[in-house]
Amino acid sequence: MKTPLFTGACTALVTPFINGKVNDSMLEILLQRQMDAGIGTVVLCGTTGESPTLSTDEKLSIFRHAKQYCGNGCTIIAGTGSNSTQKAIELSRAAEESGVDGLLVVSPYYNKATPEGLVTHYSSIASAVHIPIILYNVPSRTALDLGPATLARLAECDRFIGLKESSNDLSLVMEKMAVIDGRMALYSGNDDLVYNLLTLKGDGVISVVSNILPGAMNRICESFFAGDYESS
Repeated sequence: MKTPLFTGACTALVTPFINGKVNDSMLEILLQRQMDAGIGTVVLCGTTGESPTLSTDEKLSIFRHAKQYCGNGCTIIAGTGSNSTQKAIELSRAAEESGVDGLLVVSPYYNKATPEGLVTHYSSIASAVHIPIILYNVPSRTALDLGPATLARLAECDRFIGLKESSNDLSLVMEKMAVIDGRMALYSGNDDLVYNLLTLKGDGVISVVSNILPGAMNRICESFFAGDYESS
């Protein structure tokens, strides 16, 4: 298996604002709160972080500020997905230059890409950067599913090291795990299915709830991996 960016709990961090602008001081407070609770990885500018309404300059400022503040104390994953392949490439390159540790790239929404289109989209982004990428499958938002056959092809690329899976179909998730065959880490994208995916040999969660309860989500994952299933 490729080396995962993280195991356990990761927080899809909200983006704080004040007077219509990104609140850098509050961003530092939120980052510190996560680290103090034992969360060692955050996703910035994902959909929970209001990526559809942030400008490119705002996103890059957030990436740089967070990395400068956290240093090596927290793994920073940048949300750089778009339904435009070229825009996703440009933002992914810029995010890499800002110093982030990895990328979270959602499937192109609205366009309803074919399986071949998905492979081309993701492969084009992977060819443009040199840092790890987590694929993000969220059918309820993108109107398509990143299916087993497509994942099997993408898993051949060393750049793709993980999958954030936000499907509610656990049978389908098991099919995906079978074709991935240990070549990518699997993360739950649904807080209510964290335990289920962990029992299927998942590697953790990219959580929204941990914005509010970072310590609790971290303990759930730590307890599970320690074999304390009742506590988790």
